[in-house]
Amino acid sequence: MLEISRFFGIIICLYYQDHNPPHIHAKYEGSEIEIEIKTKKIKSGNVSPRALKLIEEWIDLHEIELLENWKLAVSGKEPFKITPLK
Repeated sequence: MLEISRFFGIIICLYYQDHNPPHIHAKYEGSEIEIEIKTKKIKSGNVSPRALKLIEEWIDLHEIELLENWKLAVSGKEPFKITPLK
């Protein structure tokens, strides 16, 4: 698991050589959620509605960077950090 951003107590991660479709893992207050990058569809898990809204906003702001990072991670390369939500 590779942490690529952290904001408001939310930790955003990617996994090396993960499965498609491109998605992120987000952790918040003991909960974890897996969200597709392009559609923001929830693949598994849950977080509070407030945290989910912040995560979705962050994905909207950084979709291109996230997809670039996804390509790096699935090929076994180190993804780069992405600016947190402020």
